[in-house]
Amino acid sequence: MANLFDLDNKQKIVDENNEKMSAPDFWDDQKSAQKTIKQTNQLKSLIDTYQALVSAFGGLSEGLNELSESFDAELNELIQEEYISTMKDFDEFEIQVLLSGEYDNHNAILEIHPGAGGTEAMDWAMMLYRMYTRWAERKNYKITVMDYQDGEEAGMKSCSILIEGPMAYGYLKAENGVHRLVRISPFDSNARRHTSFASVEVMPEFEDDADIEIDEKDLDVITMRSSGAGGQHINKTDSAVRMTHIPTGIVVFCQTQRSQLQNREACLNMLKSKLLQIRIKENEQRAAEVRGEVKANEWGSQIRSYVFHPYSMVKDLRTGFETGNVQAVMDGDLDGFIDSYLRSQIQSDGKED
Repeated sequence: MANLFDLDNKQKIVDENNEKMSAPDFWDDQKSAQKTIKQTNQLKSLIDTYQALVSAFGGLSEGLNELSESFDAELNELIQEEYISTMKDFDEFEIQVLLSGEYDNHNAILEIHPGAGGTEAMDWAMMLYRMYTRWAERKNYKITVMDYQDGEEAGMKSCSILIEGPMAYGYLKAENGVHRLVRISPFDSNARRHTSFASVEVMPEFEDDADIEIDEKDLDVITMRSSGAGGQHINKTDSAVRMTHIPTGIVVFCQTQRSQLQNREACLNMLKSKLLQIRIKENEQRAAEVRGEVKANEWGSQIRSYVFHPYSMVKDLRTGFETGNVQAVMDGDLDGFIDSYLRSQIQSDGKED
């Protein structure tokens, strides 16, 4: 955990930022200044919490030494209470450390696409859409539907949603990958068991502090009449925009804003977010190569299995975390899965030693 936290490096950044903030021209670039202040405050909070925990564990150690020399029932009870409180603080600190990445505090753009399987897969994609919106509502996050394409018979063909709130990307990055459903199909008259897949892609919303430049000549932009698909999910307009980034082949689409200009701007931000996510993944791969890691789960691989029949279970294939309360999960109770994934990153970092 100490290696992951890297106290010395964090303190060095705080010291450097303090020097920047004392410069007379610090506020000449307000966006840069605000970013520096925000980073400094976050790091100071982490450092203070770390030092408080070190002090608390030191006090517990002294108390245990005292107990070993002369047992005292009252002191023993006090130490037990302090231990429970300190471990709770430590658990919260672990999550804070894991959510202190460069983009973790960004809003998140989440896209869901059904796999092969027609109506069955499209229905599963819509169920995931509902699951994530319920999770966001539990967090009091703001949800904006950027695009929603209804399926022909049921479910949906695809959707893009913006989820705004503290650490939205930091939490939701745990959901990136393929989700598998096993159930008795409501669309099969013979009531047979079906397996469906849907992919979830999560990326940090592009912000001005990210260095992503796009040349206009690299864009193929098409405007069109909104399909009207999505019903209540979208504002029906005549100004839908489809944007293709020619060098990468990335395609984004938006029809939910009220003007063509707004849809174009939304497409551009989604495109930048996708390019930012590619950069993040490339950096992760380079770091893994340096550490000599072999990733069992490649980007976009199956991460979680949801079984409705013949038994009830949702299991994360990366961490082993599972629950039999399928309905709670589908109603947005994802924190156990997210928490276990974030903690697994501590363990994987510990393997470097």
